[in-house]
Amino acid sequence: MPPIGIFDSGIGGLSVLSHIHELMPTEDLLYVADSGHLPYGSKTSEYVVQRAVAITRFLVEQQGAKAIVIACNTATAAAVSLLRSEFPIPIIGMEPGVKPGIKESRSGVVAILATEGTLGSEKFQSLLEQHGNGAEVIVQPCNGWVEQVEHGEHDSPETRQMVADQIKPLLKRGADTLVLGCTHYPFLREAIGTYADKETQVIDTGLAVAQELRRRLRLNNLLGMAKTGGNTQFWTSGSPERTEILISRLWGDPNRVNPLPV
Repeated sequence: MPPIGIFDSGIGGLSVLSHIHELMPTEDLLYVADSGHLPYGSKTSEYVVQRAVAITRFLVEQQGAKAIVIACNTATAAAVSLLRSEFPIPIIGMEPGVKPGIKESRSGVVAILATEGTLGSEKFQSLLEQHGNGAEVIVQPCNGWVEQVEHGEHDSPETRQMVADQIKPLLKRGADTLVLGCTHYPFLREAIGTYADKETQVIDTGLAVAQELRRRLRLNNLLGMAKTGGNTQFWTSGSPERTEILISRLWGDPNRVNPLPV
């Protein structure tokens, strides 16, 4: 059975890859970390679209992917519609969990943590208009968080201070639900938990994306039927050696990270 392609601006999408592997352990997976072009959140929409198309073409046309997961909120907002129109396979995107965040909140104050690229997108504004009524929704761009994860500093004192600077004011404003609107942010949950109490809900949509992927594969008769384990392959547009070290910390031994040819 053909593999599933997953891509992100860097290693943040490993948080989604983990959910996919846990839910469908016998599927072959292809993961692209576009680390040579990160962060997407500060790039123009046109630039992100260009990268998303190039990577998807590589995964589909050169690697034979049967489905694509855009494991990046910013890339989803910029490119998911175009990719769906150009590639006749299931294309699954990410979006901040505004609806579940509001549903879970008891105080009625919800904070959306994301990149500027996601928060400024038309797709996110539409999501807010559709689901944001009946609650106070605070949007919080978290500058620097992606870079800290990419540098392997997800639990350093500097990172914890950055998280504190963003989280504490939100909690003081009454936010009892924090929506992680970037796939890098689940790797900062421990740092976030240092400042958020046990009653604070933290919403991560990675599992929901994996479940939607499985549903779409089943619907299209693309779900793998193998009884034993699938393989995972990695590519990066950044340094393969550095990316391999980061992936081994966050995912486990990746065997080998290949240079991305696009």
